[in-house]
Amino acid sequence: MTESSTVFVVDDDPSVLRAITRLLRTDGLGVRPYASPRLFLEEHDATIPGCVILDMVMPGLNGLDLQQALSTPDWQRPIVFLSGHGDVPTSVKAMRAGAVDFLTKPVNGKDLLAAVRRANAQDLEARRERAELQTILRKLATLTPREGEVLRHVVAGRLNKQIAAELGTVEKTIKVHRARVMEKTGVRSVADLVRLTERAGMGAGKPSAVDR
Repeated sequence: MTESSTVFVVDDDPSVLRAITRLLRTDGLGVRPYASPRLFLEEHDATIPGCVILDMVMPGLNGLDLQQALSTPDWQRPIVFLSGHGDVPTSVKAMRAGAVDFLTKPVNGKDLLAAVRRANAQDLEARRERAELQTILRKLATLTPREGEVLRHVVAGRLNKQIAAELGTVEKTIKVHRARVMEKTGVRSVADLVRLTERAGMGAGKPSAVDR
């Protein structure tokens, strides 16, 4: 699971940076070391799978600042924090903001590698889920406005004749639209269609791809 992932290490202490980089490479992991948080941000490519090992206390941007900079509304790069001090309030704040782990220096190699594996697994799972969501949204975007209306009625549990009455058409037309919805979304049952729309966030009152 970690073979295609990169571990970004950000620490302003050269000796710590070298030691962690060596440990990770010995374990077969791809590593990109940075001695400056600003340099890391300048070169950071969010499309590259992986996690960050991040020193909490650095000049300029501290670890929490960098954590915030790496966060977006729907995704954040998994972070393993390192700190030279057992600062409980800071560690709690970092964990609440989504950190995978908070380890104190000098860090135990086995603990660090275990945290990195969890972080990389979390990142790959999040990327898989986002890719699936994008596929779903692309499928929904192919529906016509009328097919979108039929979709919403179907997942609400209404029968074809009820939908026809609501939309002012005949049941045969609804059956055609319904079949096209199933074909375009690639599902075989209403239950699958409901799960697909839930995955796309099409709850009651929420805008969806078929509304745009």
